[in-house]
Amino acid sequence: MRTHTGEKPYSCEVCEYSCSVKSNLLKHMRTHTGEKLHTCEVCDYSCSVKSSLVIHMRTHTGEKPFSCEVCGYTCSEKPRLVIHMRTHTGEKPHSCEICEYSSSEKSSLVKHMRTHTGEKPFSCEVCVYTCSVKSSLVKHMRTHTGEKPYSCEMCGYSCSLQDNLVTHMKTHTGEKPYSCEVCGYSFSQKSKLVIHMRTHTGEKPYSCEVCEFPFSVKSNLLKHMRTHTGGKPHSCEVCGYSCSAKSHLLTHMRIHTGEKQHSCKVCEYSCSVKSNLLKHMRIHTGEKPHSCEVCGYSFSQKSKLVIHMRTHTGENTHSCEVCGYSCSEKSNLVIHMRIHTGEKSYTCDVCDYTCSVKSSLVKHMKTHQ
Repeated sequence: MRTHTGEKPYSCEVCEYSCSVKSNLLKHMRTHTGEKLHTCEVCDYSCSVKSSLVIHMRTHTGEKPFSCEVCGYTCSEKPRLVIHMRTHTGEKPHSCEICEYSSSEKSSLVKHMRTHTGEKPFSCEVCVYTCSVKSSLVKHMRTHTGEKPYSCEMCGYSCSLQDNLVTHMKTHTGEKPYSCEVCGYSFSQKSKLVIHMRTHTGEKPYSCEVCEFPFSVKSNLLKHMRTHTGGKPHSCEVCGYSCSAKSHLLTHMRIHTGEKQHSCKVCEYSCSVKSNLLKHMRIHTGEKPHSCEVCGYSFSQKSKLVIHMRTHTGENTHSCEVCGYSCSEKSNLVIHMRIHTGEKSYTCDVCDYTCSVKSSLVKHMKTHQ
């Protein structure tokens, strides 16, 4: 009859809880006393309510007595099935009082509310990192432990985040689901498409605080900042060389390994840097993309154009510390210094003649012909 009258004659002396059945009050009191009468025979789990033990035992037996009539989903708890059914009905009974957010689970609403309150109850014991969701803390801890629980079955790749594994698998399948509507170029990651779109829009949202130079990619801004700070975090373990970009270190390491992975398809030339191969190919194609605006003379390399421009400006950037001689090209200064050092690095194979300039040796060799 109390279900009809709403009468709740049994009240908790500690809090404001009240109920219609005395046995429920006894169960409730255990939340204050911490008493846990019901213990699992398989593991160390214990609880204050027998029904909780019954549900727990299903983690050992694998029993899932509650089934969805729509899709066949099964679970061990009835409340789980109630929540699952909302995926079919679209019901979202838990609503945020601040914004229009709503969810099918109360726990999701609790997490959402932290976006308004700024509450971050989960803290890292190693560093100062805090977050609003426990799962984020679990992922963060892997940065300290080095744990990589997600592994690729096709190669030896492993990672700490499942999303990274999903992205990696596309390197095997070749899947590129994100396409540019402007040029049709496709990507395996949505973030790559976002960055690519800036090549069409011209958007550069990242700016240097020192010189205001803008960038479309944040990583490029970080590299640029090292030109101001002088930071060189990447070091060679062989010779001590250090640089600001990891790609520069990888290129440098080929000096030690002798690796020359870029080869010319026309001749036998090979090099360790792709840009050098592009320059080399101009020997075969005859391409000279760098032109002088004064006289129209063109070059295959930009550095050659820079040197050429000094013939118009009269600029002599390289000076001799001994006699004051100056020139526009460093190679000319190297040759000039041999006047002071007496170095004669070019030797005739026929006689004892030596000289400091290669052109002089070429002229001398004609005397033997």
